Amino acid sequence: MLVVTRALTKRYSSLTALDDCNLQIAQGEVFGLLGPNGSGKTTLLRLLMGFLRPTSGEASISGLDCYRQSVAVHRQVAYLPGDVRLFRMRGDRTLRFLDRIRGPQGTAATSASFALAQRLRLDLSRPVAKMSTGMRQKLALAAVMAVETPLAILDEPTANLDPNVRDEVLALVREAREAGRSVIFSSHVLDEVEQVCDRVGILRSGRLVHVQTIAELRRQHVIRARLTAALPPLPAELQPAPVVSANNGHLIVQAPGELRPLLGWLATLPLDEVRIEPVGLKAVYERYHGTGLT
Repeated sequence: MLVVTRALTKRYSSLTALDDCNLQIAQGEVFGLLGPNGSGKTTLLRLLMGFLRPTSGEASISGLDCYRQSVAVHRQVAYLPGDVRLFRMRGDRTLRFLDRIRGPQGTAATSASFALAQRLRLDLSRPVAKMSTGMRQKLALAAVMAVETPLAILDEPTANLDPNVRDEVLALVREAREAGRSVIFSSHVLDEVEQVCDRVGILRSGRLVHVQTIAELRRQHVIRARLTAALPPLPAELQPAPVVSANNGHLIVQAPGELRPLLGWLATLPLDEVRIEPVGLKAVYERYHGTGLT
């Protein structure tokens, strides 16, 4: 595994920002990190970068301890923080400067970062001080995604970007995965996470409360219908067994796996106005955080 955390915990006096986090991320995997503000996402990312010392537990990237060997870890990671701060010079000079301070690894990425800036429709002749928030985000993305490290950590990478550029960012993440890189994709935008990630983890109050593959999620459906007569007993041979709720003539069936075995049973029921919908990441998220995204 490229990224491993074991019982990773960070406390500030009486506040527990991250609690007993156990996580593994494979090489070539895009892992989505979800949770509202204050759930522990940024704390986890900063612990992985070695910016914070864990209260207990440990984290490693490429077998390197994230805190004790942070300098070596930084050579393995391209990091986009959620609050991007850039030097007050022209865009093109900023990219050249960032590439130079990375050493040989960054020098090889110079042409790639300029190409990415063009792809993101960014005018590099403009000074950073005169760039909009979205333009500065594009500049940071060009610098980060051009470096071919084993891992990219992206904290809210599409913030302040228009829809067309957001699509380009998602394409860059897919291309990174195709090249064998891993990506930690922290975002509030559930649709983007569902589009681009292989697995997703949900944080709540500092605890990793749910981890699921997107492929598994796409096999889950909710069936809603109106009953025109009494509901017969659920056949014992339906495995895995769906969760069935019938109330006031309305039927809701939550299918945890493939639909095919369930459809034959549904065809025998006295139903009208049948709707079959994918569960979607939003429904899973709302089990842990209600309907409010912050």
